[in-house]
Amino acid sequence: MIKFLTGRLLEVYEESVIIEVGAFQFEVLVPDFVRRNLQPLSGEDVGLHTVFYLDGNPQGKMTPRMVGFLNKTELEFFELFCSVDGVGVKKALRAMVRPVREIAQIIEDQDVKGLTTLPGVGPAMSERIIARLRRKMAKFALLVTRDTAQAAEIEPDIVDQTYEVLRHLGHTESDARQLVEAAIATGETFKDLESLINAVYQSSR
Repeated sequence: MIKFLTGRLLEVYEESVIIEVGAFQFEVLVPDFVRRNLQPLSGEDVGLHTVFYLDGNPQGKMTPRMVGFLNKTELEFFELFCSVDGVGVKKALRAMVRPVREIAQIIEDQDVKGLTTLPGVGPAMSERIIARLRRKMAKFALLVTRDTAQAAEIEPDIVDQTYEVLRHLGHTESDARQLVEAAIATGETFKDLESLINAVYQSSR
């Protein structure tokens, strides 16, 4: 099973990309937001976190397909999204036209109308998605915090590590995310894990 693929980006199509690895060329299915990020990188080396699934047709023929994402968090979200009754791989790929952090925020906010703006997602499916996933979105909505941290010149890894430490200390996913967001919102620059952890507890007093 190929979990990560690194190679030269040869072609970017509407629903897939072609990556050259040595003597082989791999077709990797990607959602629209990933395709947009990859488009400017044509001809360069890229790395994708991948997962396989079997695509069947009415005649019973099964074809292996590879789906790719730029980071493991996006892939994890995709697998959760696919697990909702009535969604599946094809619908999830079609629906994910917006970045994961935005979709996660919509789900966490229980915004049924917002979810219906995604292709192929109607009101009934939106409600199922929210009911199944809303309590699992804090980690993915944390991507918003990660983007904010980059703008403030804080290493995204420090944000991730702080979040994980808070979870190990007993904070819920939602509480951990809110604490990290509050510390970053102070506008300070954090060079390491210890400084951000200290700021988290200072801002929570």
